[in-house]
Amino acid sequence: MSSVVVNAARPETKEQRAWYWYDWANSAYVTTTATVLLSPYLTTVAEAAACPGLADGADCTNTLSVLGIPVAPGSLWFFTVTITTIISAIVLIFVGAIADRSPKPTRLFAGFAWAGSLAACLMFFIAGTNWQLGSALVVVAGICLGASLVVYDSILCRIANENERDRVSSKGWAFGYLGGGTLLALNFALDIFHEDLGLDRAMSTRISILSAGIWWAAFTIIPYLGLRHLTGTVATPVDRKAGVVRGSLSQLRSTFGDLRQYPMTLTFLVAYLFFNDGIQTVIGSSSIYGSKELGFSESTVLGVFLFVQFVAFFGARLAGRIAASIGAWRTVLYGIGLWTVVVVIAFVTPSKSLAVFLALGLLIGIVLGGTQALSRSLYSQLIPRGREAEYFSLYQAMERGTSWLGTLIFGLVYQLTLSYRWAIICLIAFFVIGGYLLSRVDMRRGIIEAGNPVPAVI
Repeated sequence: MSSVVVNAARPETKEQRAWYWYDWANSAYVTTTATVLLSPYLTTVAEAAACPGLADGADCTNTLSVLGIPVAPGSLWFFTVTITTIISAIVLIFVGAIADRSPKPTRLFAGFAWAGSLAACLMFFIAGTNWQLGSALVVVAGICLGASLVVYDSILCRIANENERDRVSSKGWAFGYLGGGTLLALNFALDIFHEDLGLDRAMSTRISILSAGIWWAAFTIIPYLGLRHLTGTVATPVDRKAGVVRGSLSQLRSTFGDLRQYPMTLTFLVAYLFFNDGIQTVIGSSSIYGSKELGFSESTVLGVFLFVQFVAFFGARLAGRIAASIGAWRTVLYGIGLWTVVVVIAFVTPSKSLAVFLALGLLIGIVLGGTQALSRSLYSQLIPRGREAEYFSLYQAMERGTSWLGTLIFGLVYQLTLSYRWAIICLIAFFVIGGYLLSRVDMRRGIIEAGNPVPAVI
């Protein structure tokens, strides 16, 4: 097959502008709830259940019983995310196979989004010692978020050609950070003035968590309306008698067999499994690391995360520009190197050192959005046409909020050492392995093997 560039980049389309809004919508939950507020809040609720009457600042040495297994309250969040991902890894693959054959893919994506936002809203009722409700809702919201993103990411291949995807994906991620940062700013204000409003800290946190669920649901309406005209499918036809589900199951069997024919796609997926697990675990543990290990107040942690969100907006746009010059593959590799530096700085950051914590936040913000946005557009080039959602289901099982190897190791190390520092330094292995594997991916070869046109700059 010729590697000649077929499609020129076009001006931004209405579909692309509508597509950006789902990054804006779901990032409110990812930022406010999953990243900043819920992990320390659920940990506090779990500590209240395991150690009644625990004094502020004291370590809880008792354990919870989860299906008869002793779990330290400080590890509950990480094990919950691990369980979510294991379930997602199974569910999302089926979602992807079905989505490629759905006559209404936008309706499917919005349905999962609204189910997830409902679970996010119900997190308002997590209070007292009811950690079980919290863990259950995290699982439901995480699976629904992942399922909606499988369909959402696959739509990228339908609204942007090979020379537009780096730009469109980067702008979507940047838009997401702007949306997540906007709501986080409002929640930061609520946290500062909660006493003036007659609220205690727990209630202000619960209201902020509720607002993220409402935001997610409300802004999903925009991409749903803007993309609802996308109908039909470009997937490989299946026997009509088999139906969507049986036909999808049949296609899944061939997907895993076909994946061996695309060694660069497979290598990219394995590389992504490692370096994205590292990224997701750093993001997911940042709030609890800042509050429990470094000793910062919830207000300080919220402020730093707010700072990171807006830096990440510019970081994602900058990454898109850099990728247009040197290619997305090299940009992601350099980003993985910077993530390694982030982990080392986090490990040596002294307690209560706000200046170092802010510098760490600045570095995270610069590298955060670009690495993930460009990984999404790189992978889209390696997918055989007509199998977008099916292949993105494999990708999404490792995507944001669903890492499992990193959270499992982080939780186990904390359980053994009761130190978040030793837990976070272990994550350096994920970036080293992921970066090495990504360096072995020949993008041009992989794109040609998948039968796709080669973009001007890879």
